Amino acid sequence: MAALTPVSTASVPTTVKKARRPRPRYWRGAVLAIAGLYFTTPLVSSFVFTVHVPGQGVSFQAYSGILSAEGFTESLFLSLSLAAATIALALLLVVPALVAVRLGPPRLRAVVEIVCMMPLVVPPIALVTGIATVLRWGPEHFSRTPLYQTFLAVQNESFPVVLVLAYTVLALPFVHRSLDAGLRAVDVPTLVEAARNCGAGRGYVIARVILPNLRSSLAGASFLTLALVLGEYTVASLLGFRPFAVWIVTVSGAEARMSVAVSLLSLLITWALLLVLSRAGTGSSTAVPAAASTTSVPGKE
Repeated sequence: MAALTPVSTASVPTTVKKARRPRPRYWRGAVLAIAGLYFTTPLVSSFVFTVHVPGQGVSFQAYSGILSAEGFTESLFLSLSLAAATIALALLLVVPALVAVRLGPPRLRAVVEIVCMMPLVVPPIALVTGIATVLRWGPEHFSRTPLYQTFLAVQNESFPVVLVLAYTVLALPFVHRSLDAGLRAVDVPTLVEAARNCGAGRGYVIARVILPNLRSSLAGASFLTLALVLGEYTVASLLGFRPFAVWIVTVSGAEARMSVAVSLLSLLITWALLLVLSRAGTGSSTAVPAAASTTSVPGKE
């Protein structure tokens, strides 16, 4: 028979201490209330300014006339188109570069980071001055070459490609930071090696293995780029184009209440797009870290 080990009653507590009820921390509510007042007071004040007309009382004319205002639809559509193109170009440049850096020598990370952070050091006014100088080279030096038509095409007012290029440069720091944080949480070499062992090509690895694991980072980078494009004024104004931010400033001279009303609506549009991108970033991921699993890859038997 197995020996019975006597259990010491001294080690068994005779009473169970009651769990202490957490003390209410009123300072958290106070901080949240102060922060809420800090953000909502300007918005409420702006709304009151748009609807209160001295001597007439409450009027929503500033909001009812927005859609019929000259240039509103065109400028908003132009800004959204520029934002979509900028997001696509920035992601197309940064994602492969960061993946290559993760798979390559570690010393290249510092080089890529410095290049992507450079727009934070260069003021937008200096950037737009350089762009304007380059654009003047077209009529001065390339008037008799095929490049002259290229200079004209990138300055087309219906869709100025030069703004897409400028906005992409300005968005590089935000896109890099967002995607770099996402890639730090993913074991990129293991995923790539597993997918390549299954016969996947480089394009398939990035599109079907890496990107699904960066869903939230891609959504964050897209939103930051969208907010930057919708609110950028300096570059577009000095280059002579009229996207949404420039249109708001132009209207403010004649219709102050309408310009404030449009600014409030632009905030609502930005917040709505933020919610959409947040939902896209928290959706169910289709990536399987078992990209290393035995799942067959198209074209590989």
